Amino acid sequence: MATQLLIYEKVVPVSKDRHTGWSVKAGNDYSFAKHVNSVPILAVEFASAADEYTIVFAGNEEGTMPIVLLGIKERENLFVNEANHWDAKYVPAFLRRYPFVFSESEDRSTFTLCIDEDFVGCNQENKGERLFDAEGERTQYLDNMLRFVNEYQGQNLRTQAFCQKLRELDLLEPMQAEFTLTSGQRSRLAGFFAVNRERLKRLADEQVIDLFKLDELELIYLHLQSMRNFTGMLERSAAHNPAPAADGDKPAEEAATGHAPDEKLH
Repeated sequence: MATQLLIYEKVVPVSKDRHTGWSVKAGNDYSFAKHVNSVPILAVEFASAADEYTIVFAGNEEGTMPIVLLGIKERENLFVNEANHWDAKYVPAFLRRYPFVFSESEDRSTFTLCIDEDFVGCNQENKGERLFDAEGERTQYLDNMLRFVNEYQGQNLRTQAFCQKLRELDLLEPMQAEFTLTSGQRSRLAGFFAVNRERLKRLADEQVIDLFKLDELELIYLHLQSMRNFTGMLERSAAHNPAPAADGDKPAEEAATGHAPDEKLH
């Protein structure tokens, strides 16, 4: 999987000394995510994302996070169109919070709101939403983005706890998908995990009840249901990468084994 933090280029703490006179014009330009083939997703987003994206898990024993697949090749995002607009109804919160992000201290006790100054929408020409007013006070826009990123951080902790439970219950297994592109080239997408249905069925009754009461059983089934969206991503790939093939040819999966100021996270 691609390194998602590559969408951030020049992360700097937001301060009135440095950013008075700065504005952010977000709009619908997602060129910053054009070469990202997966992004993290929060547990609270599963219900909104499962209709359009394939939700899987990435990481290792030290840490696992759910992600949505955006491309089947490295540096490919099939959800950003030629106009650099997002081509889906739901946009993951990881992208909607951009160009803002929290930076945490080494002991993880404090968090600092930062901004990617290289974001194309950052400007000093008063285009879009100002970060500070004429008196150097935070604007409503900056306050709202601070709350949004803060909520994201809180939901991220809940998501990490959910993933840790999946590990403890030994429900995750390595997966890979093999498919044929329109060019005829065979390719493989690997490096992710999915819940094993048979292991899920073998859980003790009290473990299932615990998952149910915490709404985590619903998250598991949303994840499993979303796996069907992989076929739709192959169709997107065919549209993005047309090849001189006979009419009606489509790539087929061969095997599967193994931002507005007042917006909400989901």
